[in-house]
Amino acid sequence: MTRISRSRAIRAEPSAVWGVLADFGALSDWADGVDHSCLLRRSEDGPHVGIARRIQSGRTTFIETITDYRPPTLLGYDIAGVPRDLAVANRWNVQPAAAGTTTVTLTSTVHLTPHPLRLISERVFARLLAKRSDALLDSLTRRCEECHDA
Repeated sequence: MTRISRSRAIRAEPSAVWGVLADFGALSDWADGVDHSCLLRRSEDGPHVGIARRIQSGRTTFIETITDYRPPTLLGYDIAGVPRDLAVANRWNVQPAAAGTTTVTLTSTVHLTPHPLRLISERVFARLLAKRSDALLDSLTRRCEECHDA
């Protein structure tokens, strides 16, 4: 298993950052490179473990299912739609920092079924995910800081 984390300091209150992340079906409203997103199942009491969203990015479709939901700090989900030998998950951690600032960490976990090149393949895929994580964090920062400055 390979884990890779990326963090950002965002000039916004933790509740504002959490509000963007917790609107689970609205990823395409703020994330660059996501053409469409929607909830596959709705819940009367908002997002929680088991809720899934569909993500369309170009011709690729992913299904992300919440596995850990602890407002206002942790959001974890598994990602389906990657090559079948891979298990991929993301985990967002939202923590208050200095006044008016929030530290957000996105950790991606990659696990490949056993085969001779497993560790190398996991690391290569994790590096690709790290680039995507940087883009997601950049988009989240832009969205939250625009709202904060408005």
